[in-house]
Amino acid sequence: QVQLVESGGGLVQAGDSLRLSCAASGRTFSDYAMGWFRRTPGKEYVFVAGISTSGGATYYGNSMKGRFTITRDNAKNMMYLQVNSLKPEDTAVYFCAARLYDGAMARTVDYTSWGQGTQVTVSS
Repeated sequence: QVQLVESGGGLVQAGDSLRLSCAASGRTFSDYAMGWFRRTPGKEYVFVAGISTSGGATYYGNSMKGRFTITRDNAKNMMYLQVNSLKPEDTAVYFCAARLYDGAMARTVDYTSWGQGTQVTVSS
């Protein structure tokens, strides 16, 4: 399995921007399609964005288009999530996840590796 470590979270003000990073190790990163999910206490994981193995295709969850941008750098074994115009409702723990090869992106069950998460808190 690939190991994943997120970073970049923190406490920000509404309207700020943030870039989350996900560092991968252990396996061939370019074999894995990647996704970002977020979760708040007591709630289910919410699909934020996904990116294909090559980076040529991106996918976004409902209401995520426009403010969220997912990218990856296979040479550096890194994935990123740029979030602009942050809102208090974006407050959550953000997780990166990996699934071997391209396929469905929005379901948690399709991912085999998960990071530990990074907290994003947006104050109003």
